[in-house]
Amino acid sequence: METEVILGWKYGSVEGWKNFHAFNLPIFGYLLFGRKSVFKKAVVLLSGGLDSTTTLAIARDEGYETYAMSFRYGQRHAVELQCAKNVAKALSVKQHIVVDIDLRTFGGSALTADIEVPKDRSDAEMEDDIPITYVPARNTIFLSYALAYAEVLVADTIFIGVNAMDYSGYPDCRPEYINAYQTMANLATQAGVEGKTKLKIRAPLMDKTKAEIIRIGVALGVDYSLTFSCYDPDAEGRACGGCDSCLLRRKGFKAAGIPDPTRYI
Repeated sequence: METEVILGWKYGSVEGWKNFHAFNLPIFGYLLFGRKSVFKKAVVLLSGGLDSTTTLAIARDEGYETYAMSFRYGQRHAVELQCAKNVAKALSVKQHIVVDIDLRTFGGSALTADIEVPKDRSDAEMEDDIPITYVPARNTIFLSYALAYAEVLVADTIFIGVNAMDYSGYPDCRPEYINAYQTMANLATQAGVEGKTKLKIRAPLMDKTKAEIIRIGVALGVDYSLTFSCYDPDAEGRACGGCDSCLLRRKGFKAAGIPDPTRYI
């Protein structure tokens, strides 16, 4: 996947984010065009986790008017949805929609069925195969809802916080998948067929490590205490500390040299 270049700096580098933030694109747009309405709308898939929150912050910093979409899909807990609501408010989204679907209907994942969540796995074990926490076709379902929402909003961009570095076993977190979905999206919508709008699926964290993602978010002012990553929290909403997602989060904060604000058991 090609690296996108904006205003002469490499998209996604920490130094680039600092320069971009200092330049302040929204103000630049206002001075150049005399109004902020030139900045387009974007739908952002928001789970309430670290990656999707950082992605929302990126979209907002680029000057997009953001419309967040979350899902109550039958996942093991509701903590992340409350976090998504808190994040949406903190980052001033234009609208936040929570969609109800029930993927427990067919299960097939430790997140949507009565299957034990793996704990304390090594990096090698995580990379060995597609984990049982993979939810069948979840990103395809989520992107399809986001696509419909974007078409109604006349938005030309969908942001998704997928990451191939930490989740190399997830088939719907790969650049090949995102590129293929974007091609399909432009064949499946009225705007795409009529040539009015070319929809873009943006995955700005695709090739970033967790530490790099955290540093980018901190540079953009993200409050990570509002986010939640755990697959299997306790009744008090504390993270288990041992599932793959918790391990990757803890490792990321440690590598970034930034305190992890998560409440663990």
